[in-house]
Amino acid sequence: MTLLQVSGLGKAYLTYSSEWKRIARWFYLPSRPMAEHWVLRNINFTIGKGEAVGIVGENGAGKSTLLKMITGTLQPNEGSVKLHGRVAAILELGMGFNPELTGRQNVLHAAGLMGHEVGAIEREMPNIESFAEIGDYFDEPVRTYSSGMQMRVAFSVATAFRPELLIVDEALSVGDAYFQHKSFSKIREFQEQGTSLLIVSHDRGAIQGLCTRAILLEGGTVSKDGRPEEVVDFYNAMIAEKENSTLQIRRLNDGSVQTSSGTGEVSTLEIVLLDDNGEEIEFVDVGQHVTLRVRARVHERLPRLVFGYGIKNRLGQVVFGTNTQLMDQVLLDVEPGTEVIFEVAFKANLGQGSYSVQTAFVSTETHLVNNYEWRDLALVFNVVNIRRPHFEGINFMEPQIRVAVT
Repeated sequence: MTLLQVSGLGKAYLTYSSEWKRIARWFYLPSRPMAEHWVLRNINFTIGKGEAVGIVGENGAGKSTLLKMITGTLQPNEGSVKLHGRVAAILELGMGFNPELTGRQNVLHAAGLMGHEVGAIEREMPNIESFAEIGDYFDEPVRTYSSGMQMRVAFSVATAFRPELLIVDEALSVGDAYFQHKSFSKIREFQEQGTSLLIVSHDRGAIQGLCTRAILLEGGTVSKDGRPEEVVDFYNAMIAEKENSTLQIRRLNDGSVQTSSGTGEVSTLEIVLLDDNGEEIEFVDVGQHVTLRVRARVHERLPRLVFGYGIKNRLGQVVFGTNTQLMDQVLLDVEPGTEVIFEVAFKANLGQGSYSVQTAFVSTETHLVNNYEWRDLALVFNVVNIRRPHFEGINFMEPQIRVAVT
């Protein structure tokens, strides 16, 4: 079942030579604009029941504009949006709140606009107040609220009744970590009950942890639509490409997509995972001591060379990452033709599952300055539990539990 269908959607901001010509346009009289600035054009996608879709893109890519058109708070210049089922949206912070009304009064107003009856809202009010956790401020004017308090009330009212489609803009980036965790738990609870999700966030962890699909907006159009880890990696590489580096995409034998970028001053010759005997391995026991070995060649003289790596789970979330600058092991004045070997020894205290390694050769601690080579899915390995007691999660912490009975 399709809950949302976006077809040929576009939004332009028009400039007229006079206000009279702008007014004439309102009455469908012939009036040609002096200039057109298209923010979005030819946007097409659908969201089915139970799907979770994340939208990523640079600032100004049109992400928030797209959500406003989907929810009807902004009218498109072309195309259509078809929604089926109950929709709840959390867009701009405090959007729709009257600053002179109290939190309780705004809840009644906002939930009423969402189509809920007064009786149902009043029955749910204690739960909304309890979830927001702002105390006596719930009966104070919203103008006295901090941005975090506004977000708490907005999220609480939007999720008081389970929608079939939940739309969330950047609002969850505001506020304290405690309420963010609480909010994401609520979203996951809704997902388990069949709610579809459309979320905009710069937090790659949120996109990869919550979503089954991701859409990249670039230049006012859909640049990529696919698995979250592939789209986010492509987005990161695309940003690096703007620093005069190249962008390459390669489909691996297992069907996954490897994204790499860089200006080419360094190239990876070999990357392997070794056991204590120096043998190359693909399967690793929980807690096993292993060594990641990366061999690379330098093609041009480099004043600084930093090697970085990250270990990611199957959702593309970074479990651990560091680099030689953070470890005070930067190579200086590296000559062309130099072959460099980096060996990273560690205990694989990871939960069972599939993991990948991303690597980077840069000049500082980020690939956004001098990106010589950045490679996603450079290596894939699997962790199995042979010797340890069963445990849950992605990290093995080897606890020492003391029990006292009195």
